[in-house]
Amino acid sequence: MSFGDPIDWHRDPKSGIRAPMRHWSRIQYLDPAIVGDYKLVWEVNRHQHFVTLGQAYAFSQDSRYADAFVAQLSSWIATNPPRLGVNWASSLEVSYRAISWLWALQLFAEAPQLTDAVLATALESLRRHGKHIERYLSTYYSPNTHLTGEALGLLYLGTALPIFEAADSWRRLGWSILRDQLFRQVRPDGSYFEQALYYHRYTADIYHHALILADVNGWARDDAMRDRVERLDEFLVHIVHPDGTVPLVGDDDGGRLMRLDGLPTRDARPTLATGAALFKRSDLRCAGGSAIEECLWLLGAEDAQGLSSVRPQTPSEGSRGFPDGGFYVLRDGWSPNAMWALVDGGPHGTLNCGHAHADALAVEVAMNGRPVLTDSGTFSYTGVERERFRASASHNTATVDGESSSLTGGLFHWRHVAQTTVHDWLSSPGADFWRGSHDGFGRLADPATHERSLLLVHGRYLLVLDTLEASGTHELSVHWHCAPDLAFVREGTQAVAIAHPARTDAGLLLLCALGDGRLETGKSWRSEAYGEKREAAQMSITRSGQGRQHVGTLLVPSPAHTRLSNGNDGTRVAEVVSARFVDRLVWRGGAAAIDTAGVRSDAACAVETRGADGTPDRLYLLGATYAEGEGLERQEMAAGQPFAARHERGHWWPVQFRTGSTGQG
Repeated sequence: MSFGDPIDWHRDPKSGIRAPMRHWSRIQYLDPAIVGDYKLVWEVNRHQHFVTLGQAYAFSQDSRYADAFVAQLSSWIATNPPRLGVNWASSLEVSYRAISWLWALQLFAEAPQLTDAVLATALESLRRHGKHIERYLSTYYSPNTHLTGEALGLLYLGTALPIFEAADSWRRLGWSILRDQLFRQVRPDGSYFEQALYYHRYTADIYHHALILADVNGWARDDAMRDRVERLDEFLVHIVHPDGTVPLVGDDDGGRLMRLDGLPTRDARPTLATGAALFKRSDLRCAGGSAIEECLWLLGAEDAQGLSSVRPQTPSEGSRGFPDGGFYVLRDGWSPNAMWALVDGGPHGTLNCGHAHADALAVEVAMNGRPVLTDSGTFSYTGVERERFRASASHNTATVDGESSSLTGGLFHWRHVAQTTVHDWLSSPGADFWRGSHDGFGRLADPATHERSLLLVHGRYLLVLDTLEASGTHELSVHWHCAPDLAFVREGTQAVAIAHPARTDAGLLLLCALGDGRLETGKSWRSEAYGEKREAAQMSITRSGQGRQHVGTLLVPSPAHTRLSNGNDGTRVAEVVSARFVDRLVWRGGAAAIDTAGVRSDAACAVETRGADGTPDRLYLLGATYAEGEGLERQEMAAGQPFAARHERGHWWPVQFRTGSTGQG
């Protein structure tokens, strides 16, 4: 993608449209007919590549990098008069650009090309940047990362350029906004209020920079702020994929506060490494790994030495719930071959829910250290693709009669929003259970409720039970989308093997449709970075019926395999076989009850775990209202709540999951 030579700072390279040169307030930048894709225009105008040029110059002293910096800086100032053009339309972009300039000017400080005249012109433009940010703060329009990013710009300008008359007021205003917004935008459990995980990472970076500025300048320590920022990082270490990438929950604009290394933008390990250095957290160091280049640039070689004393250590908690944000992570360990799942049972978003997707109860799944089943991503903030990528069918969740759970009302607005409820979060040393629902389909002529239950049996498999509660007839479809570089092979009519085609140990997951749902396969679009999309495999399990309906999805990690069969009483049976166990899952289907392992119940699905020799171990019942059997007195349950029992001396004994927001994996 070329921006021209010399760079045209107002042209969208994808569409060729050039934004008009008029007062910034009169430019409708959300209209692609006027500006094209404004995000692509703004990204190059953040001038983060100036910092990259400065890094290269600092290492090499090659004058070509200084020549390019000065030429482009001068070109931008000459072609972007104050208040004119699309590059003044967002105070956040003005702020990010100012931060980039301050870094670049420091890195090129000794370059002969940075003459007094060039520096004076740059400083005058920075003064105008500061005045613009201060006057047009996003207090009302976008009081989210826009406002905190702008406050950080004021903090940088007021700290780095004390020669300006307004420097002290900028610094104090920036810090005040950052402190106030931290406790508004970041919940007590560390989750970010927009429900967009990419913007959670933005927020962590913004506050890392702020704390570093405070520390190096000797400002009074604010323990309450540090504690809340530390919670931001703690949330992030659990919520990222095992490979360190940010899940595609909510919008992803493909940007960064600053680019100080060559890693992909969704790689959150640099943020976690910096957090480990700031808070001396061994769990953050574990996730951050060796991605420390950004940390070195931010802290400097001397201060970053403290990172080496923080020894990586896996978090003490495996599965983890964040009830304020409604995010729950189910995992059976921190090893490379562990299974990881993230479910979103939180609110749709905040304010106008601008960065939300119709992803109520969506699940992402990773195996063998890499994402396997992922959400759609974003691709674009403009055009018809904006609608398609936000729809429920583009996420690992359910649609009813082809409808999304929430309905869009514009590029960053919604006209109908699903309300979610988390009913159960239970954890034990061997299994995790989660159950939630939403009312998004209550708007249908025959109102319906979607409920989803997840049972992760550690070291074995993940069972997902989707239930539709309605009076009339509906079509329930459960969608599953693979990461772009994965392929699938049909294993009969009810199963699909998901694999990495380029590897000899290619097998990752076997996806099995339990019950009588119709398993279909095809292709969909995935966007792993803004402006980019690739075809990827997708599966859906669909059934139609009247009243209460169930769809079951069984996800079995390789090398275990599954045998599917029909029971004599109308049930469906799945046997999961490995060298360590031979488990049996019974799907009730049209049968009145399930008889399994000597226990009778009306569960939608019964899960019996056994050893390799067939010895019974545990029994889990999903969707049951009762259970009874030899040695087991009749147990009454509320519909939807799980029942668990252990086998001991020939009898089943009820056991309890541990309740609470955290659980041991």
